[in-house]
Amino acid sequence: MRIKTLGLLAASLLALVASPAMAADGNPLEKTNGFYVDPNSNPAVWVRDHPGSTADKIKAAISTKAGARWFGNWSGNVKTAVDGYTYAADVADKLPILVAYNIPGRDCGGHSGGGAGSPEAYRTWISNFADGIGGKPAVVVIEPDALAQVDCLPVGERQTRLDLLKYAAEQFAAKAPNTWAYMDGGNSTWIPAATMADRLNAVGVKSIRGLAINVSNYKTTTDSANYGKAVSAALSSKYGYTKPFVIDTSRNGNGPLGSEWCNPAGRKLGATSQTGGGAEMLLWVKVPGDSDGKCGIAPNVEAGQFSPDLALRLISGT
Repeated sequence: MRIKTLGLLAASLLALVASPAMAADGNPLEKTNGFYVDPNSNPAVWVRDHPGSTADKIKAAISTKAGARWFGNWSGNVKTAVDGYTYAADVADKLPILVAYNIPGRDCGGHSGGGAGSPEAYRTWISNFADGIGGKPAVVVIEPDALAQVDCLPVGERQTRLDLLKYAAEQFAAKAPNTWAYMDGGNSTWIPAATMADRLNAVGVKSIRGLAINVSNYKTTTDSANYGKAVSAALSSKYGYTKPFVIDTSRNGNGPLGSEWCNPAGRKLGATSQTGGGAEMLLWVKVPGDSDGKCGIAPNVEAGQFSPDLALRLISGT
């Protein structure tokens, strides 16, 4: 669906007058024909730069598959970056998957630490992110780990984190009428479902499409689906509404290795991005082959950096 100028104007006017719940009603699946494959993902760039048999394997199994592009403090002008990415997908009539990952105090200072320098900077950034999508169809995962990790913050900063996530939900609901946004909800063994439901409700999940499960983790699709259903059931019993969920299946083909989450050995690619499969969608949110940090079987690979060895291990399940 190539949105025309009048369509964009109409969508903008709708965003001004519609309530957040109304503004999220556009179905991006109906406006596109399949998921968008990022031509400049880390695996795709590596494949182009390293022709040969290894590249051929990674190309066939990973870089030609639809997955998410992550946006953060490395993205430059985020409005321009998001607009360019979603525009390219729109021209191709495909549905892009995006991840907003710039919350202050990101990853509690761990391997993926960083984020916006202040609450005010984050509000500007996430508002510009939503502006970059505008009326174009998209799927967005909001701030992986941010809700599950809220307890690691000093007590005085926790409400600020919740307020920022609620603001993010409001921005997508108001400004991106053809986007399905999903607030990250951790994974199946991290936060009890009832507690996660309380947190999701507090950050305005009611105003957006739903929640995301298992982002950058290895839990099975079955366990993740059961957790998503439990969270939705808790939302229903406590607050009177249910929410759909999506599951990150990029690396869960062999399930988890105990409690190991940082580049564990023996993991495998999971089901490719698709609708259904036990959730509203199964999505490759984490980019397969991108490191979790200097740990596990990639002790020298920075978080977010592509490793052909990690990619090959995910392909073979070793």
